[in-house]
Amino acid sequence: MKDGGSTTVISETEILEEDEEPKDAEAEAEAEAGSQTDIPTAEAAEKVTEEELMAPKQPRERKLTNQFNFSERASQTFNNPLRDRECQMEPPPRTNFSATANQWEIYDAYVEELEKQEKTKEKEKTKTPVAKKMGKIAKRKMTSMESQSDDITKVTQAAKIVERMVNQNTYDDVAQDFKYYEDAADEYRDQEGTLLPLWKFQNDKAKRLAVTALCWNPKYKDLFAVGHGSYDFMKQSRGMLLLYSMKNPSFPEYIFSSDSGIMCLDMHVDHPYLVAVGHYDGNVAIYNLKKPHSQPAFRSSAKSGKHTDPVWQVKWQKDDMDNNLNFFSVSSDGRIVSWTLVKSELVHTDVIKLKVESSSTEGLEGLQLHTMGCGTAFDFHKEIDYMFLVGTEEGKIYKCSKSYSSQFLDTYDAHNMAVDAVSWNPYHTKVFMSCSSDWTVKIWDHTIKTPMFIYDLNSAVGDVAWAPYSSTVFAAVTTNGKTHVFDLSINKYEAICNQPVVAKKKNKITHVQFNPIHPIIIVGDDRGHVTCLKLSPNLRKMPKEKKGQEVQKGPAVEIAKLDKLLNLVREVKPKV
Repeated sequence: MKDGGSTTVISETEILEEDEEPKDAEAEAEAEAGSQTDIPTAEAAEKVTEEELMAPKQPRERKLTNQFNFSERASQTFNNPLRDRECQMEPPPRTNFSATANQWEIYDAYVEELEKQEKTKEKEKTKTPVAKKMGKIAKRKMTSMESQSDDITKVTQAAKIVERMVNQNTYDDVAQDFKYYEDAADEYRDQEGTLLPLWKFQNDKAKRLAVTALCWNPKYKDLFAVGHGSYDFMKQSRGMLLLYSMKNPSFPEYIFSSDSGIMCLDMHVDHPYLVAVGHYDGNVAIYNLKKPHSQPAFRSSAKSGKHTDPVWQVKWQKDDMDNNLNFFSVSSDGRIVSWTLVKSELVHTDVIKLKVESSSTEGLEGLQLHTMGCGTAFDFHKEIDYMFLVGTEEGKIYKCSKSYSSQFLDTYDAHNMAVDAVSWNPYHTKVFMSCSSDWTVKIWDHTIKTPMFIYDLNSAVGDVAWAPYSSTVFAAVTTNGKTHVFDLSINKYEAICNQPVVAKKKNKITHVQFNPIHPIIIVGDDRGHVTCLKLSPNLRKMPKEKKGQEVQKGPAVEIAKLDKLLNLVREVKPKV
């Protein structure tokens, strides 16, 4: 009743201002409220009313009239509404699973597993050794797959695509240069060109290993394989096979490691997932990219006729009569071996043994001892299947046939030091090129025993490669870190581009390869880096269009272009 009394006081006081009768009003108010206190005197009542009017407690008491709608003025500021961005999606499917694992259920599971193991052991006993080996490989693969989390394996493809997208954004300026940039300065340089560095491919695991082999994939033109090993026979360690894509320069697509250094590799034209590899320890192996576990799918051994020296080059050949896969290898032990994949096993056949001519010495009891030539490089003719060239450590090049194992078709006194590479021209069937550590690159007609062109590059030449778009363009790399590009139709005396590619002087370039369709080359060095470079317009000049005439293109034009140059040389030679 106190609250009610107070409210009546307020209302009576309002009337008091009009009637000016405070005493009677106060008495009436007190009587109505029914307060138990004594009725105060007129003076006390007057004081109370004055205090009530003056006191600041009035508004607080008024607020309490409605206890269910309380709000404080200070908090009634306008709050900006939050902006929500929403998207709709289907919720992931959910299923409830519950099970109880009792002691006997666990026991039954173990017994079942033991029975399975016993059955597999019985099966393995009946299997052949080859089947056993394949079973082991499959088992290894299963365990490696199980060790990985299922959740990760589900998103590997998506993660790879996202990684490529991120890299494309990171290296966007390089990708734009690769696609669209043409060096405008070439218009003002008559017979010179430049190389524009694009991506650099490197991997931490292959940091201390030299690039010993490069090969573009015949099907996917952005994919290339890199072989890692060491050319220093005092520092032989492990080897690595990495496959990079230009779409992702930051990390290899495939990684394979080996106990011995990889010296060479080649990719099959019809089966681009098969990579043949030659090792420093004399073994050859085939890696299958469809089965990306670290072990090779097939490998030679001491029993199956491996080389006794490093394998310097391997090359896939056409399948044999029974449609078995077939590749050749050359090694310092003087053997050229044909390897055939028969029933998941590598079978070897010695094609030829390189004997150094006029080097036979008489041993005990008149035995003829032949000095073996050390093969370092070889290449097969593009049209004549049986014919191939072999370069040796002695500097000679032998023209051989698959049919004759005892003699050579021809011998060229090519170089004063080891031949590092030999390569047939992709257009002209008679022309081949060789390079050597004696600083020279020589271009030959295989019907003539003397070279047509000789170029001295002032440093040991590690590798040479013909351009796929022209019969007269080729690139050479030297150990002083320079890349030289020649176009014989523009300048037959010197290179139209000499450019240092690696920064440090101690860093040597080891290999070079042209891309089959894009105007780029890749260059490998002995620090394990692969640099991609774009050729400027002057380095890939096509014949100029004449008014009213169509520009002739095709292999016939390229052959005629090189023939014209060779005829000039052939005419000069007899006079000399």
